[in-house]
Amino acid sequence: MRSGELRGILAGRHFRRLYATRLVSQLTDGVFQVALAGYVFFSPERQASAGEAAAAFAVTLLPYSALGPFAGVFLDRWRRRQILVWAPVLRAAVVLVVAAMVAVGEDGPPFFVGGLVVLGVNRFFLSALSAALPHVVRREQLVTANAFAVTSGTVIAFVGGGLGYLLRAALGAGAEGTALLLVVAAVLFLIAGTVALLLPKDMLGPHAGEPTGGGTAREVLNGLVDGARHIARLRPAALALGAISFHRFLYGVVLMQTLLLCRGHFTGDAEDGLRVAAAMLGVSGAGYFAAALVTPAVVRRISKQAWISLLLAGGGVCVLVLGLPFAEVAWAAASFALGVTSQGVKLCVDTILQETVEDAYRGRVFAVYDMLFNATFAASAALAASWLPVSGVSSGTVVGVAVVYVVGAVGYRAASQRVAVLTDAPRNAA
Repeated sequence: MRSGELRGILAGRHFRRLYATRLVSQLTDGVFQVALAGYVFFSPERQASAGEAAAAFAVTLLPYSALGPFAGVFLDRWRRRQILVWAPVLRAAVVLVVAAMVAVGEDGPPFFVGGLVVLGVNRFFLSALSAALPHVVRREQLVTANAFAVTSGTVIAFVGGGLGYLLRAALGAGAEGTALLLVVAAVLFLIAGTVALLLPKDMLGPHAGEPTGGGTAREVLNGLVDGARHIARLRPAALALGAISFHRFLYGVVLMQTLLLCRGHFTGDAEDGLRVAAAMLGVSGAGYFAAALVTPAVVRRISKQAWISLLLAGGGVCVLVLGLPFAEVAWAAASFALGVTSQGVKLCVDTILQETVEDAYRGRVFAVYDMLFNATFAASAALAASWLPVSGVSSGTVVGVAVVYVVGAVGYRAASQRVAVLTDAPRNAA
């Protein structure tokens, strides 16, 4: 990442405001997710099975995945600045309701529905951030701006997770302490919405006469068909979406295995299991940061498609070599490697979409992106829970994930090279 280019990006007042909105919101995401995960997976009075853990992923992610494309249509209709203001306010209100349910011991379907709304609105919020970024930086700055904003946002979410862990230790691990931690998260969400007010109303699009407001279900479906046709015409974008979906599926398997290992293999104590899981996430966060440092420099020398292929193949090799011992330190090293893979692939995919998708379709495309991001992850976690043992120790899973990663890397590289040849042929003929 070039320091001069980054200084130029940070000199933009509107970029800084958009970036501050992201940071506050994603810090709060970390606090909220620690509260949720601590209560569902690592609460001393509740020991969830692998199936219950998978159900938690599915309930909170899959329903939004089905609704995500509809949200994308409205991203191309409503002022994105207003979305950045009101989405955190809505999340704060729902988090307070979830806190009240936790306080009275309600952890049934209404609890998970509350989590669904909070996480679903978050994906909507992040889609708006991605669709807004090209309005505050120049096209040639997008790779660096993505690397800096998206990755530091992810890192600050890990910081929020650490803050949530410390607050949980101070407030208590039971229902009362979790409820108080959720109230803190609600206050932080309100601050995120307040920061977004600093952005001009009309700056972030949509522009060019796009309507601002809702539409009928028929209009929404017609808009989705148009968005799908737009993606189909953009083969690099379609391949990029395929690559991130492929990676998220495998990443979901590894994350489910990691949770089970932290709780049933690396330690047998619930609270100590949360500590180990937090450490794994922290190491993975360091991998995200490393990817942000190296990705802009690498893609200036090789294509984004080539870098995606190398990251997928490298992730598979590291999972195989470091995962099979099932030792805590080696598994942490594998978590770091997958952190590099995850963020490196995401930065490339974000930039490919921002460079190739027209602004009028950008909200819809990024919402479909988030739908795939969630659906593949939740589905893989649910599938993994059907075969993983309670301890999480499964050599077959490690070998299978590693092999599929490498095969997928080779397949993506071959497909992207073919697309590049087909794209260049008409240009060369002209």
